[in-house]
Amino acid sequence: MRITQTLVRSGPAVAAAVLPLALTAGLPGVAAAAATGINVTTSGATVQVTTTACVTRANGSMGNASLLSSGQTNFAQGRQVTLSGTSASQSAAWSSVTSGTYTVIVVCADGSTAGTQSVTVSPVSTPTISATASPSRGVMGGTGSTTKDYSAVTYTAGGVLVAAGLGATVWVLRRRAKPNRL
Repeated sequence: MRITQTLVRSGPAVAAAVLPLALTAGLPGVAAAAATGINVTTSGATVQVTTTACVTRANGSMGNASLLSSGQTNFAQGRQVTLSGTSASQSAAWSSVTSGTYTVIVVCADGSTAGTQSVTVSPVSTPTISATASPSRGVMGGTGSTTKDYSAVTYTAGGVLVAAGLGATVWVLRRRAKPNRL
């Protein structure tokens, strides 16, 4: 009974001690998640990689990044760019990248690999511009904002209606003021 309690109590401590050894030993799945120290983003035809793993400089450079297309197999075959930035963050970018699937590899100046990541570049769609017809005479202001020309009969009928409305308003207001008067 006493031995099993000791084993149960020491189990988490042993697991905590073995975990770093497992990560350095390269267990499948565990080391792959820990080795990815890069972040790759795309924006249109531009691919950008950022990392914080390349902190030391050698010959003024923090390292290189390479963009490999599907047929390329090693770092030297890809489009290489020098990392730039500070000891806190380094980055590299490629422009005019055609659509497809690529692999980005970052190698620090000390020879260590900061990480490898696949990225898919989508085709860039260009907006289409279409011509629209514009009015030939423009908008006529002050007469109802239309291009239709009304005749004198229409204006006369409108004036009569406005005058009748004004007359009716005056009659109602005077009638209210003197209720006994028609």
